Amino acid sequence: MTASSPNSIVGHSTSEDSGGSRNVTSGDDSRRLLSVSLDLDNLWSYMKVHGDSGWQSFPSYFDPLVEIVLDRLKKHGLTITVFVVGQDAALEKNSRPLRALGDAGHEIANHSFHHQPWFHLYSHDEIEEEISMAESAIEKATGKRPKGFRGPGFSLSPATLRVLAQRGYAYDATTFPTFLGPLARMYYFWTNRDLSKEERAQRKRLFGRWKEGFRPIRPYTWEVDGHRLVEIPVTTMPIFRIPIHMSYLMYLASYSPALSRAYLWTTLKLCCSFGVEPSFLLHPLDFLGGDKVRELSFFPGMNLDTEFKLNLLDHVIESLKRHFSLVTMESHAQAVLGRETVPRKKLSAEAVF
Repeated sequence: MTASSPNSIVGHSTSEDSGGSRNVTSGDDSRRLLSVSLDLDNLWSYMKVHGDSGWQSFPSYFDPLVEIVLDRLKKHGLTITVFVVGQDAALEKNSRPLRALGDAGHEIANHSFHHQPWFHLYSHDEIEEEISMAESAIEKATGKRPKGFRGPGFSLSPATLRVLAQRGYAYDATTFPTFLGPLARMYYFWTNRDLSKEERAQRKRLFGRWKEGFRPIRPYTWEVDGHRLVEIPVTTMPIFRIPIHMSYLMYLASYSPALSRAYLWTTLKLCCSFGVEPSFLLHPLDFLGGDKVRELSFFPGMNLDTEFKLNLLDHVIESLKRHFSLVTMESHAQAVLGRETVPRKKLSAEAVF
């Protein structure tokens, strides 16, 4: 599919006074905050979850991806948070693109070492090893030590929160308050029928359970063993609790740009009406189309070409900038800690998610 015109995608024109050319992370903006993050899942991680052979050699698309990401973010004057997988950081072939992200001023955060979506099944010691190994590899590759964490596949457990608190993390960004997890898992199993019994057991809680939809969509803090850890949920649409991150907008646009436009407009209006400061999630395949990564043709939205995706991404970012002040996850977490009325949740010793 080729790129549509800006107005056919977002339905707004861009103007100088709407924030199109300003530094959107400056501290003089009194509008509500919106944090932007990119889960830097590599080619091999998609192949692994899909059950494809060849992922063990860790094929990568980082060189072309990071070049496009940096160019697009610079175009919008945008500094974001990039969640990096430790396994990628540990490989010399990825050192140049990962270092480039850090050198460009973007926050670097931890996305575990092996990127196993069944992270919630790990013991305390296994989680400790995963997070510490990723920390070391990420710091060596980028020159930055992570202060934030997001579990692979939105996978979270009380043990993970305790490890993060013990290691002095500032925030977690794993929770995904939607009721659609079981439906996504059902679709996943339907399209991956060759998985073994063991693989199916590992993935039995992939994308979460229906009760995830009752989690808060606003940031809050965990009280964990005397440590205060900020939780910044991946925002879903207020009231309906359906996903709003970029991949969903891409998927809708593959059927109808007008539908994608209406979905985004509704989300922004509801967030503003309910006082929700969103956390907006990006993925690599929001920057790369099917013409660049033919191996992932099975993934939703990969019938779109790169030009179309980048065109849509440009106009979504401009629309976000008109309503919010765009910041990193770390800045969002600092702002949350500075507020007196932030909800607190105490993690009890017997807590189970």
